[in-house]
Amino acid sequence: MKRNIFIIACMFAVPFVVSAQNTALTLEMCHQKSKENYPLIKRYELIEKSKNYNLENASKGYLPQVSLSAKASYQSEVTAVPISVPGVDIPRISKDQYLATLDVTQTIWDGGVIRSKKEITKTSAQADQKQLDVDMYAINDRVNQLYFGVLLLDEKLKQNNLLQEELQRNYNLITSYIQNGVANQSDLDEIKIEQLKAIQNQGQLQLSRKSYMDMLAILLGESFGEETLLQKPNSNDLLVPSQIKRPELELFDAQLNNLESQKKLIKAAYMPKLGLFVTGGYGRPGLNMLEDEFSPYYIGGIRLSWNFGSLYTQKNDRRLIEINQNNVLAQRETFLFNTTVETTQESNEIKKNRDLLKYDDEIISLRSNVKKATEVKVANGISTITDLLRDVNAEDMAKQDKIQHETELLLSIYNLKFTTNN
Repeated sequence: MKRNIFIIACMFAVPFVVSAQNTALTLEMCHQKSKENYPLIKRYELIEKSKNYNLENASKGYLPQVSLSAKASYQSEVTAVPISVPGVDIPRISKDQYLATLDVTQTIWDGGVIRSKKEITKTSAQADQKQLDVDMYAINDRVNQLYFGVLLLDEKLKQNNLLQEELQRNYNLITSYIQNGVANQSDLDEIKIEQLKAIQNQGQLQLSRKSYMDMLAILLGESFGEETLLQKPNSNDLLVPSQIKRPELELFDAQLNNLESQKKLIKAAYMPKLGLFVTGGYGRPGLNMLEDEFSPYYIGGIRLSWNFGSLYTQKNDRRLIEINQNNVLAQRETFLFNTTVETTQESNEIKKNRDLLKYDDEIISLRSNVKKATEVKVANGISTITDLLRDVNAEDMAKQDKIQHETELLLSIYNLKFTTNN
């Protein structure tokens, strides 16, 4: 259904300007060009740039952290010495106080937080890239449907030409019969009708081919002429794949790796942190609380901090990650199940088309014999032109059935190759 919707939608797209060229394209070339032309490919570079920026930001956690602060305050009471000594003036601290500080801290050990964040950044970018691989891989199926659609139309056009040649031969034959008095004008008219039908069908096939080629050109970002040819793969040279190598499997692995990295960050969050610090200040009062003057000062040392708050939630956090991991595993199992069903169906489709092809040549040969016998009967006045046209159409239909079976065999093989990515 999705494939049909895509083809119908593209048929109403803006007409694509084509230029004449006579080039044979292979399916592999079309796959490669469609990926290079697809706008989504730009995301690979964006994901890589985003990863590099995030890694650079995480690494800056090892740089000294600097903060500047200032404050002015007024308080209703200040510390005072509750004694009086005759002849001694004990200074009092001003109720308005001012302070500006510059704090510099240097992390020595953060429990592995920065390392875990960098690992999460890498695994997250990898998961994004694998998701993009999955999205890009879907283009192959679109190309396959259009490519084999064109191949089928090409074969039908060839058969249509052969049918017109056959009808023209019979037209000439009946013309000679009329001259000899064996046939009449109505017999000739019947053949003319079939010729016109064949010409109508040729026009429809050509328009359909152009529509398919225009859609393929849009996907590939190329301009195609009417003489552009598509190379038909040889079904005898194609191996039927069995092992599933879809990019979705790599996506599931990348998602599991990312979740495992998040587990490490939970552990790092409740580890102790060790660092150096230096604080320089200028204010009133300074470190000497009894000196009511503006003065500079500094404090330096080593600081150990251990926040136990994350211990309250770390068990639930780990359980949530495990739930997400189980969800990914369930998705992986479902994908493999559905893909196995598809491969079974497509393998049976390959077998069916190969079985049908076994009898096509014999059917065509028999239809041809019947047609030739009818031609003799018509020449002898035993059969009518209607009988002859019936057998001509029957032979043509047998040949079209073979064309259909050959193309469907190729498509079913490539559908299986797409489903398994082989």
